[in-house]
This record gives sequence, structure tokens and C-alpha cells, in this order.
Amino acid sequence: MKQEEVNDKSRRDFLKTAALATVAATACGSLACSCNSKKAPVSDKVKLLSPTGEIVEIDSAYLNHEEHMAIVSKLEAREGIAGKKFVMVVDLAKCKNARSCVSACQKWHYRPKETEWLTVKLLQDSDKAAPYWFPKQCFHCDNPPCVKVCPVDATYKRQDGIVLIDSDRCIGCKFCMAACPYSTRVFNWDEPELSLDIKNLAYSPETGIPAKVGTVEKCDFCPDRAREGLLPPCVEACPNGVFYFGDENEDTVSNGLETVSFTQLIKDRSGYRFMEDLGTKPRVYYLPPKDREFPVEKGYQDADSAIKERFKDFKDILEAKE
Repeated sequence: MKQEEVNDKSRRDFLKTAALATVAATACGSLACSCNSKKAPVSDKVKLLSPTGEIVEIDSAYLNHEEHMAIVSKLEAREGIAGKKFVMVVDLAKCKNARSCVSACQKWHYRPKETEWLTVKLLQDSDKAAPYWFPKQCFHCDNPPCVKVCPVDATYKRQDGIVLIDSDRCIGCKFCMAACPYSTRVFNWDEPELSLDIKNLAYSPETGIPAKVGTVEKCDFCPDRAREGLLPPCVEACPNGVFYFGDENEDTVSNGLETVSFTQLIKDRSGYRFMEDLGTKPRVYYLPPKDREFPVEKGYQDADSAIKERFKDFKDILEAKE
């Protein structure tokens, strides 16, 4: 069954367990120091101090287990997941501005409603063409201008195709925001409002949690979930299967409903990359809004007043068929 909702409690438990693994790794020296098997054996329980000051019990076998650990070393976070080359495909024919993807992203990363790493735009290619909904997030370019201008190496490109930001390094100069031609980055002007258990978690560039005031952030392709073999929340939450995510090296992408060949999908549907003439080589592809499954007006009519205000320039077109 397709998962349409991100479970907040599971997310908190997931991150807390990962933080405990980091504590354990300090004593062990490596998360994989004595484990070569795929499955950790059941062993004795050990007590550890959690980031919130609680004494918790976990299976000692997991102290050395390499899989299913969200918190990784800074080196691993910079190198990426070996053998992978992540890619996303967005089917514009299926998008109706449901905004489930936006909500899921914000919930997973504990971001406030006004902070959108993933936005849904309304585009119109010419005055004679019909407008269409256009989800836009970081494009994780293979030739990223943001990486080139960062003076402290806070923004970096990994071998698996993902571009990340290390908030521990970020000095808030905003050079990367100025360099990004897609305007997909946001700045933390205020101290993030986080619960104490989230605020006290060990920070990792792969989770982006906890967020820090005075730093830049953006869509990260959710590498912490990719290490678990899971799809990003935006992909899982979309009720219409708009987003496909996968590994270009394996030539497979999935929207949670179906798994298809990446190259065949792009070939059959004339996939393209947004503003490709810039030479940034984005890792996000779009399928043209041909034979759309939903009328564009529907996504406007069902939106709240604040969202409608964003599209006031298209108001006459969007209200014409009401």
C-alpha cells in the first residue's frame, strides 16, 4: 500500500536511535568494527545516556551494526553512498498542486510552514499556452555553481550525486544563494523553534537536524532515508505519483506505485532538465505536462487563500472555468 503520510513519532524515534548509535560509536571506534553480517544477532542489553538525558536500553548488537544508522561520520556524509547515483523525475502531467509533498518535506525536516524546501510553482510557457503546476526543489546539479562559490566548503557535491550543506561549517555568507540560478535555497534568519528532544540530537549533514540560525538550507534528497532503502517523504506522500526517485546506476526509479526504467521513462516521455542551457547538469528531470490528468484550475480552487495569493497573476485564467 502506498504510504501517504509521514509518521512524526517514528521520525523522532528513528533520529533518537541514530543519535544513540553515535554515542556508542565513540566507544567502539567504528559502527562496523566487528560486524560483517547483514543481520545483527540478538545480544545483551546495554544502557546508554540519550541526548535528552534519559537512560535507555538497546541491544548491544546494534552498537557495531553498519546498516540502518542515520547518523554517519562527517567523512561518510561528504563522500556519499558508494555505488549510487541518485536521480529524480517529476511528471508534470500528474501534478494538481495537492501540496502533500510540501507538507511531508516540512514535517520530515521539522521546518515551519513558511519554510519550503520544495515549492509548487505555476508556469505558462507562452500567452497562448495553458499554465501548469511545476514542483521545484534543489536540482543537485552535477556542475553546481553553489559549490564553487562557498568559501568554507560548507556546500559540497557527493559521489552519489547529492549536494549537501554542512551547517557546522556554514558561515551564512549567502554566496551559494546568490550563485544558485534556481533560487532553491533558504536562509535561517531566526532561531528554529524545535522541541528539546530534536534540538539536542547530534547534528548530521545527512539529516539537516537540528536546523541552525544564520545558516543556509535546502532540499537534500533525504540521504538518511536513502541509506535505509526508503523513498523521500515527498515521493511517498504524493497521492498522484508525481515524483519518481531512484538510482541512475541501476537505471530504476520509483514513485511508490510503480518501479520503471529511468532511461526508458525519459526516452518515452521526452524528459528534459529545467534551464539546462545553463550547463549546471541538474539531476532532476521533468516529463512535459502533456495529456494532463487534472485541470489546472482544480489546484487553484482547492487551495487556501494564502496559496491563492501566490498565483494572483494567473487569477483570471484560473477562475475562468469556475
